[in-house]
Amino acid sequence: MSHATGFPSSGPTEPLLSGERGAKFTVAGVARRLGVAPGTLRTWDRRYGVGPSEHCAGEHRKYSEVDLARLVFMHKLIVSGVGPAQAASSALAMVVSTNPIDPTGTISKAENVDNRQTIDTLYRTVHSLDRHSVDRLIRHEFDTAGIAQTWNEILVPLLIMVGNDWVETGGAIEMEHMLSEIILSRLSERISVSTPINPNPVLLACLGEESHSLAITALAATLAEDNIHVQFLGARTPIIAICEVAKRSAPPAIFLWAQLEEHADSAVFSALPVTRPAPRVILGGPGWSESTYGGARIASNLMEAHQEIRSALGI
Repeated sequence: MSHATGFPSSGPTEPLLSGERGAKFTVAGVARRLGVAPGTLRTWDRRYGVGPSEHCAGEHRKYSEVDLARLVFMHKLIVSGVGPAQAASSALAMVVSTNPIDPTGTISKAENVDNRQTIDTLYRTVHSLDRHSVDRLIRHEFDTAGIAQTWNEILVPLLIMVGNDWVETGGAIEMEHMLSEIILSRLSERISVSTPINPNPVLLACLGEESHSLAITALAATLAEDNIHVQFLGARTPIIAICEVAKRSAPPAIFLWAQLEEHADSAVFSALPVTRPAPRVILGGPGWSESTYGGARIASNLMEAHQEIRSALGI
């Protein structure tokens, strides 16, 4: 799995899709493709109804190609910061198509023409593996439209499209890695703030062994656009490191990202040092449940997290 993005790995899997509509996949095979635990797939099936539709007497239920396409779509939405319930609803409502520009039918017809043209241009450029042009186009969108709008309206749909090429063809993993690396690099270079409005930085971290950092990097860059200074600890941050930074810098807000349930460690709440004023603790990522932990807020997407942090700063 790409540690930056949470995209599927290119390691051993069941036979890749080849256009056969009769393909069947086991829970273990689908889990390997998505880079999630089999238990996560069973939870999605039980809670949201996004599960295998194929069943033969005397055999375990199998995922069809359509089931797999829906799960890949759901996983991409979750990686981008959408809550699992909303992602599941979108996945169940999607129409699987083989349109080369929109292989999952997920690009909304309501998107304006300029956004669609930009997405299509980037999509073709990614497919040609023209790194320089992809980089230039993404830089241009960040400069003209800003981080938040580019992430929500351009990059999330693009990541979904490129990711689902893998479902349709069994290839495109090199395109996914190139695109995600470019996005992460361009976001990372925009996190610094020369004249911050907050004397104490907001603390952002991926909790524990969490390695999915693309969405939280987008949040850090979005905050920087508002001249909000952040202490960005990134992927795989142990609780002890989070607590040490919180004790030294007294952040007004702490944002903790957990993509997977096993990384949403509630021990962090009792471990956080007591500081005055107390920070607003905000949780992001599908690893957290809908319940709150010790007064923490749950943000279901980048915009909610952005607003929660602005509110904690009184802006």
